[in-house]
Amino acid sequence: MRKINVALAGFGSGARFFNAPIIASVEGLEIKKILTSTPDNIEAAKVDFPQSIVVNSYCEILKDSSIDLVVVATPNHIHKKQATKALEAGKHVIVEKPLTPSVQEAEELITLAKSRNRILTVNHNRRWASDFLTIKKLLEERRLGKIVEYEAHFDRFRKEIKNNWKQQKENPGNGLFYDLGSHLIDQSLLLFGHPKEIFANLLIQRENAQVVDSFELLLFYSQLKVTLKAGMLIKENGPTYSISGLKGTFLKYGADVQEEALRRGEKPTDDVSWGKEPELIWGKLNTIEGQAVVESERGNYRRIYQNLYQAILGKEDLEVTGEEAKTVIKIIELALQSHSEKRIVPFS
Repeated sequence: MRKINVALAGFGSGARFFNAPIIASVEGLEIKKILTSTPDNIEAAKVDFPQSIVVNSYCEILKDSSIDLVVVATPNHIHKKQATKALEAGKHVIVEKPLTPSVQEAEELITLAKSRNRILTVNHNRRWASDFLTIKKLLEERRLGKIVEYEAHFDRFRKEIKNNWKQQKENPGNGLFYDLGSHLIDQSLLLFGHPKEIFANLLIQRENAQVVDSFELLLFYSQLKVTLKAGMLIKENGPTYSISGLKGTFLKYGADVQEEALRRGEKPTDDVSWGKEPELIWGKLNTIEGQAVVESERGNYRRIYQNLYQAILGKEDLEVTGEEAKTVIKIIELALQSHSEKRIVPFS
């Protein structure tokens, strides 16, 4: 089997928990170098991947001709700069979401990747969360009929503000809307395509917060309204997903179990227990045909890297494209405009 050598640019929580263990679990991918300069992250990288080389200069990745794939998991405002350098060095690139803070930067990266005949993709791993896979299957089977209402939440209760780059306003692309909003937007686009109109309300609710920590985004389609919400002061969570169609309603509580498993240090495997939700949080379907509990599909964050490996070899089409990731940023930019102007704005 051909080996694809991988370098991680960054080893914060995003890289350490949601990229590195996934990569290490995919046959054919091998982490050769890790870029980090923070003492705690250096130690963590050496413990987690003793066979890898920890470096403190991005140039040590760029000039290494053996590196095939660079994972950009650094602060959002330098995604474009680092992805550009990697593509120019002849590397394939996967960027932690969001791709970039702006559509213009995304377009420039996409154009560069095409000109260099290299793959550019984004870690929209929550396409393979158990709850979303269940909903996707439910809609494909048309068990709710034509969908008229779709509401998705990403709520947490975290009063304390962490002292990290995500909470600082100095650089573009920070805050909850770029962070978790990217996932919710990507999922809705995958299900329903481009909306006709957009409305957004973006708030800073926590004391001393500098960036958006609560949002409500409305996407309007013909006879369908999509509501995407997230907040950091939600102590009692409602349904994670609420979907209604002409045949009835589906409610889903709880969250995919892979995130907590990865944070506990568990390694993704092919075992049937990985990504399997407990029955307690399976969704409830109530339609004109009766009521039912819907067993959740197994979550599989590994799929994005399995597909990327096959795409690099030319054996599969890329499942998360740069163009799709750019559309997520376009929605975010239009939402910022909507909030600023306090009006509904057209997608086009």
